[in-house]
Amino acid sequence: MDDPAPQPVFLKDYKPSQFLIDTVTLDVNLHPTATRVRSRLRIRPNPENSGTRSALVLDGEALELDEIRLRGARLSHSDYEVTDTALTLPGVPEGPFELEITTYCNPEANKALSGLYRSREIFCTQCEAQGFRRITYFLDRPDILSRYTTRLQADEEMAAVLLANGNQVEAGKSGNSGTHYAVWEDPHPKPSYLFAMVGGALACVADKFTTMSGRVVDLLIYVEPGVENRCAWAMESLKRSMKWDEERFGREYDLDVFMIVAVSDFNMGAMENKGLNIFNDKLILARPETATDTDYAAIEAVIGHEYFHNWTGNRVTCRDWFQLCLKEGLTVFRDQEFTSDLRSRPVARIADVRMLKTHQFPEDSGPLAHPVRPDSYIEINNFYTATVYEKGAELCRMIETIVGRAGFRTAMDLYFERHDGDAATVEDFIACMEKATDTDLGQFMLWYSQAGTPEVVASLTYSAREKTAELNVSQITPPTPGHTKKPPLHMPLKIGLLGQNGDELPLFLDSGEEIEDGLIHLRESEQIFRFTDIPSPPVLSLLRGYSAPVKLTANLNERDLEFLMAHDSDPFNRWQAGQNYALRILTAAAAALRKDGEPEKVPAFADALAATLRDESLEPAYRAEVLRLPSETDIAREIGANVDPNAIHRARKWLRREISQALRSELISLYETNALPGAYSPEAEDAGKRALRNTALSLLCASGKQDDAQRVARHYRQAANMTDKIAALGIFTHLEGETRENAFAGFFKEWKNDHLVIDKWFSLQAMSSLQDAPERVEELTRHRLFSLKTPNKVRAVIGAFANMNPTGFHREDGAGFRLVANAVLEIDGFNPQVSARLLGAFKSWRMLEPVRQAKAHAELERIASHDNLSRDLFEIVTKTLN
Repeated sequence: MDDPAPQPVFLKDYKPSQFLIDTVTLDVNLHPTATRVRSRLRIRPNPENSGTRSALVLDGEALELDEIRLRGARLSHSDYEVTDTALTLPGVPEGPFELEITTYCNPEANKALSGLYRSREIFCTQCEAQGFRRITYFLDRPDILSRYTTRLQADEEMAAVLLANGNQVEAGKSGNSGTHYAVWEDPHPKPSYLFAMVGGALACVADKFTTMSGRVVDLLIYVEPGVENRCAWAMESLKRSMKWDEERFGREYDLDVFMIVAVSDFNMGAMENKGLNIFNDKLILARPETATDTDYAAIEAVIGHEYFHNWTGNRVTCRDWFQLCLKEGLTVFRDQEFTSDLRSRPVARIADVRMLKTHQFPEDSGPLAHPVRPDSYIEINNFYTATVYEKGAELCRMIETIVGRAGFRTAMDLYFERHDGDAATVEDFIACMEKATDTDLGQFMLWYSQAGTPEVVASLTYSAREKTAELNVSQITPPTPGHTKKPPLHMPLKIGLLGQNGDELPLFLDSGEEIEDGLIHLRESEQIFRFTDIPSPPVLSLLRGYSAPVKLTANLNERDLEFLMAHDSDPFNRWQAGQNYALRILTAAAAALRKDGEPEKVPAFADALAATLRDESLEPAYRAEVLRLPSETDIAREIGANVDPNAIHRARKWLRREISQALRSELISLYETNALPGAYSPEAEDAGKRALRNTALSLLCASGKQDDAQRVARHYRQAANMTDKIAALGIFTHLEGETRENAFAGFFKEWKNDHLVIDKWFSLQAMSSLQDAPERVEELTRHRLFSLKTPNKVRAVIGAFANMNPTGFHREDGAGFRLVANAVLEIDGFNPQVSARLLGAFKSWRMLEPVRQAKAHAELERIASHDNLSRDLFEIVTKTLN
């Protein structure tokens, strides 16, 4: 970079703003290339910052300043200073004053998709984290809470619908010019990142919801005309979310209307703007012919997540961006609980932990490691991470485990009572937990400030003479960038001891204390728990329900794992036993294949799987999870260093073939008996049967037999919904030959005019494990339906390749690294958020074997040496290299 390196912002340097903005009145005249924004701000000194008043400095980017009026008087150019990032007024009154600012911005040219931009001719906004400064000059920080009134005006033919936060209070024609206007008032103070406005030719799907107090709320979903018939599930999910939050947390919606707008160009999944959520349309639009079960579940979960933000994020927001986990981690926990209550708790927990281990564990063990509450950042957009979201949710879950569900609810009530309308901190949240439950969480607070995944080692020894079982548990958190020595954490560990017949044994410590609900607390570097009255050697079930986000090593042999797979009463640990067993087999197989050896046969593992599959008391979705082997990423993480992705791929392919052959009759039976006649339903029961059937189909095809491949082709032809069609196409993508090419050609011909479905076509090809994957992906980037300026397309092609195609991305010649690096550099010129997130695929480059490591390092150095990197990309590439 030619300019000086961007400097970090530190949590320790936080100070309240010198000024507050009580009300914001916006008058916005929408225009594709010259939108005029006139803002009227009522500003006063902040009593919490009593220091000497300095100049008023307002944030602003990509704005054309027209005029400024202070207390009605127009200022001359000599009265203020404007830079690329700020507007400075050195002489402002001592007391309250009104400031009017008129600016222009260009939505059409805004390809960063931050601030006000156009998506397929729809005006929309994205203000989190710092997009409002691209709409008007402002104190663009989350602790400035203001009441907003927004007047929108536009050509009626161009933007027949005009929306903003709050309740609409006025609308009408603007003279005879063909323009119209709408005025919206939001009675609730909010930070600028929650501001939203939308204008466009939109269709509306409407419904109503009656709250627990009897208020009727209008529910409105706005979409592009012609896709209204794909909104039913989104509307149903919204009503379920509103009902669940009333029942589980006592939270009622607080405006007259709740609106969702679906747009095609969006950097994120969705945004919780107060009363006006803006969504990536892939998380709204669904019908059986176009969306998979995974899509339906994601729509339900994300709509829930954004709605739950109304209280955890909007009514109570965060004081500064270092407290991001306070709204995101807490709300992820709430949406996880929503999914668990509505669907299957064991299956949902497995999915949550898969997500955590796949995305957050590598982050926590690499150069991008940071605490759940970071202590510094260069670009806040880089901290919308798995650590803040997923690990942040795990911290909330641990607190609930420690204080109990009822205690957690009581504490949440206190949190809302104390901080409604506030910009709060993690300390505020923890203080409410402690006060409401009389629990000391002082040591637990370390989880928020320590990066890295703790490692827990457990060993169980049995004394036949004393009839006791002694559990020795130790913990350590490895060093991470900037943090070396780390004190022990408070960990809630749920355990069980299983007798020889599989029964749960009562847990009494030698002190006479009974361990209720199997919950023990690890607070020291090493602790010993001695259990009495144990009649025979037990089998240890530790970390039940995954009660703490740690890496666990326990002295369990293969026979113990087989026993847990058959008898553990905790569904998560029963599944985890199978995963651990499979990982042992796969890491050994990868090592053997790397040396041109032959892996050992695994009949005992296959038998244990078969026993689980035959257990009809287990729901189909759970059995589908049991059949899913650890991913190639899981295996690489288990190996940890000198990783050869090709050896891992071959090992997993070998084990899938072994299972296919050993369990052939069981798999065929599962495939045939889980066929669903009749109309499609996205509900959990039917989705679980399809998951089990399609998993069985995939494993059968791993045999390499011609009749199994023909079964997949038949499945594709007969598919009556997108779930089954994509399942077959996902198998074809890894196969060479005419059948594969014909299937993808036919799919494209059928769906080329549907931008969401065609993203599936892109992604499946990008994930192909065929040797020429980088060349195929390069060709996809030149496809007429692909654009680097559309985030969904980038995620579908480049993102899918980099994050879900380990062999292609890590190809030994470096072609995969080069392809992604080229895309990162090009995208950084107009959308830094997307480029920086894409570069995150390199976070585990140091664990690769030397040849691949050198190739990855060369591409990272090439990016780092590039002139004029964005702050976003500079921070990520610098940390990744260092």
